Amino acid sequence: MKNINFSFFNFFREYAVLILIIFLMIVLTVSSDAFLTPRNLLNILNQNAPLAIIASALTLVIIVGGFDLSTASIFAVASVSAAWIAVNVNPYLGLFITPFIGILLGSLNGFIITFFKVHSFLSTIATSLVFRGMAILITSGFLIPVRMKEFVWLGREKILEVHVAVYILIAFAVISSIILNKSKIGRYIFAIGGNEEAAILSGIKVNLVKIFAFSFCGLAAGIAGAIQVSRISMGTSQAGLGMELEAIAAVILGGTSIYGGAGAVWRSIAGVMLLALINNGFNILNADPFYKDLTTGIIIIAAVALTSGKK
Repeated sequence: MKNINFSFFNFFREYAVLILIIFLMIVLTVSSDAFLTPRNLLNILNQNAPLAIIASALTLVIIVGGFDLSTASIFAVASVSAAWIAVNVNPYLGLFITPFIGILLGSLNGFIITFFKVHSFLSTIATSLVFRGMAILITSGFLIPVRMKEFVWLGREKILEVHVAVYILIAFAVISSIILNKSKIGRYIFAIGGNEEAAILSGIKVNLVKIFAFSFCGLAAGIAGAIQVSRISMGTSQAGLGMELEAIAAVILGGTSIYGGAGAVWRSIAGVMLLALINNGFNILNADPFYKDLTTGIIIIAAVALTSGKK
């Protein structure tokens, strides 16, 4: 009997996020006819594509044993840079350059963390302030409207009734999963997160792997920034405020260990979808926003408690 209970607990802990998603979908389907429609479900995917892209890459950072609290600021720098370049140079160039801006800023995070031996939590708090300041300097404190159709297609166009952003999310999630589960650097990420000292002794170039993880996270923030600024057709230095915490919450909700060494990209995307369902459900039911935050907070605390014993 004890073994059965233990196995059930392990199963629930392993697939808690999927169980909660299924439960929420059943509740919302029963509560509102507007929920389980292709239009609403595709809108949920489209609206949360930027966050899911960032969460996918952030999974690698957390598995390797780090944190990145600068993703929202990189998102802001990338989006305002895209808008500025679109207005002053070329709209296609504005969108094309954002991933490279993200990689550059993410690499900077990685170099500071590895070469100056600064904890990623403290380092990325500092760089988030610097990057947000850069976004303000680029905009001079003003909004940068971009109305050109060559610019807004990325965030608004559809292929077979599905937004381009959703296809980008799927492609990025697949690439992230392949890197994490099918490549040598993915094995190194798990090894470093599991036991960094053992990884060093085994000859793994720990610093380079960490720099890669933070650079990849910067790439994700850059791509997400391009999607968002194209969607709203306006660059603002306040873009993405709070997104870094949402991304971390989604990764933890999905079951990736906050201690590193364990996790999966699909789990983080599931975490994003769980948060999205909570938000969508409260909007559909016209519930008090206070209870939405309360519910989300309780679920996150429960998720951290469930994953605390994984490593």
